[in-house]
Amino acid sequence: MSVRELVVLGTASQVPTRHRNHNGYLLRWDGEGLLFDPGEGTQRQMLRAGVAAHDLNRICVTHFHGDHCLGLPGVIQRINLDRVPHPVTAHYPRSGQRFFDRLRYATAYRESVGLTEAPVDADGHLAVTPSYTLEARKLSHPVESYGYRLVEPDGRRMLPERLAAHGIKGPDVGRIQREAAIGAVTLDDVSEARRGQRFAFVMDTRLCDGVYALAEGCDLLVIESTFLDEDTDLAVEHGHLTAGQAARVARETGVRHLVLTHFSQRYDDPDEFERQARAAGFEGELTVAHDLLRVPVPKRR
Repeated sequence: MSVRELVVLGTASQVPTRHRNHNGYLLRWDGEGLLFDPGEGTQRQMLRAGVAAHDLNRICVTHFHGDHCLGLPGVIQRINLDRVPHPVTAHYPRSGQRFFDRLRYATAYRESVGLTEAPVDADGHLAVTPSYTLEARKLSHPVESYGYRLVEPDGRRMLPERLAAHGIKGPDVGRIQREAAIGAVTLDDVSEARRGQRFAFVMDTRLCDGVYALAEGCDLLVIESTFLDEDTDLAVEHGHLTAGQAARVARETGVRHLVLTHFSQRYDDPDEFERQARAAGFEGELTVAHDLLRVPVPKRR
């Protein structure tokens, strides 16, 4: 069966704590794995979460602050040590190419796997596959940063009662999906549009157009909420969001499941992030992330 879920590997901003590792997030999407922002310690967190190097197909780095990328050397070397049998593609801001080069070749090791570098330097599509399109949008942070959005192609949902009414069954169900019609019966007669699922990953940023574009209509939005609302001035100064800001974005863009993460070490009550998100008016499903949590992508409506 296909699996679509988020595996949270770390949730700390800037520095790890006793209970929170540096950032790290794996999105399982059918047969692929997309690793976002592997901070320091990601390789060990993968082990604890039951994630193997063989599970990785793409690595997506939002920006080159250490808590979002210092795990790259270990992850890349593990991909090579384990001789992952498929190519792996790395996306990251092109302006940080010198940092990626240093991290990729931080120490000596034998390269045995094709790692394709696909740096990002503008908004738009990064990859198109049969099961998703990967997009990037620029964010607002002291260093260049991009968020990522994954969109499944729209499809069709077959309607059993209409199929039965038209006498279509067995192999003919697949045939009408392939050929769009059997005789006078069209695919529209026995099915309805099925909106593709959408996922977005938004890390270090102030409020900006890119945040809203990434979040629009998402089934699952993973977004930083480094600060609580009483520290909004600090958030703006350092290029971050508060819990209330993140929740208002989710509310205004129709997000179904909101995952808050990337928490400052200054706070010791994670429940306060949920309280402030609810106070901001978000009524959908809400998760305050913790390390090693698994969050399924919501089922289609």
